[in-house]
Amino acid sequence: MCLKVAPFPHFIGRLNPNWVLLVLIYWTLILPYQQGILKAWLTGLLTDVLVGCSLGEHTLIYVCVIYVCIIFHKRLRQFPMLQQMVFIFFCLLVAQMTIFWLESIRVAIKMSSLVIKNPVQTSPEFSISFWLSILTGTLIWPVINSSLDFIRHLGNSR
Repeated sequence: MCLKVAPFPHFIGRLNPNWVLLVLIYWTLILPYQQGILKAWLTGLLTDVLVGCSLGEHTLIYVCVIYVCIIFHKRLRQFPMLQQMVFIFFCLLVAQMTIFWLESIRVAIKMSSLVIKNPVQTSPEFSISFWLSILTGTLIWPVINSSLDFIRHLGNSR
């Protein structure tokens, strides 16, 4: 969660993937019945409070993605890394699309409550930063997977 709110420079901040979701996906694939929907829900609430967005935004995303991971965890663990990366890409895409959709609704509600003669377009738009965080999250998945595997095996060997 610290990486989610760390003050990176503007360009590096655009590359910042959804670290919390990536770690949740990893632990759900490894221990699906210990890391479940309830922990995803609690982590989502903590992320909402930490980031300062609408309460329930990340909660909805994390619960939906983790639910799919729990359903397919046996298959996903068998997949080669490239296929896992494709799955991670779609998980991050769904998360970004949900955030985009919720932001669009929030802006539409705000714009409908204001009477503006010349409204400036303030709705969120697809930009390169929308795709950069998804791509970096996908490309960093093998590193996250192997480092958390190493940490998990290091903890088991003690």
